[in-house]
Amino acid sequence: MFAILLWTLAQGPVAQPTEAVAVHPAATMEGKGLRALFGSENRAFRTRERVIAVTFNAAWNEAGLDNILGELARRRAPATFFLTGDFADRHPAVVKRIAAAGHGLGNHSFSHPHFKDLAKAKRQHEVVAADRALRAAGAGRAVTPFFRFPYSETSPAHIREVNALGFADIEFTTDTNGWKGTEGGMTVDRAVDRALDALRPGAVLQMHLGAPQDRTEVIDAQALPRILTALNARGYRVIDLRTLLTL
Repeated sequence: MFAILLWTLAQGPVAQPTEAVAVHPAATMEGKGLRALFGSENRAFRTRERVIAVTFNAAWNEAGLDNILGELARRRAPATFFLTGDFADRHPAVVKRIAAAGHGLGNHSFSHPHFKDLAKAKRQHEVVAADRALRAAGAGRAVTPFFRFPYSETSPAHIREVNALGFADIEFTTDTNGWKGTEGGMTVDRAVDRALDALRPGAVLQMHLGAPQDRTEVIDAQALPRILTALNARGYRVIDLRTLLTL
């Protein structure tokens, strides 16, 4: 396996990165691998190999599910899906399908609020309730100790709270912005370009499983085949984020 060092990389209007955290080889999720991710908004992982991680958020609908799971299966590419607890409650069959396909499931809060507007007890409830919802939906062993803040709004204090609950914060290097849809000025071409512009060893790509306001057009589902083809052409491969826990 490759040797890696997690580090934070500021992206857009989010909190400034905290101190870098070294990652040591680990054998289990409860071992040093998980603890080494604590104390940081992990936006990429440092490696000399041409590898990246592909992730999807889900809080709205599952409009892109069939195309995304089909393409990942065809390419034998792993992904991590960060779901809200509310989404898991509404779509337990989707949770089971993702888990059955062999992908990891991360925690994206229960109701996708702005954490800065909540009291500490409410922030903790958002994390714990989402974890319970994922497990109740039948995610089983696919559930990871990974958390992603709504809107990627992080702070050192909030990261410490999440860590105390047993979760590592995993953010992203870039978002394709496909979730904005054509109404928001996005196209498949632009989504692909955003992904490839951020391409570097250890990048974490954020995409979205569905679309807001009950839209059925999912630009990220359309862009995924082109992104994976371009990654392969440039000598990159997709890795499972869970390898950060069991090196």
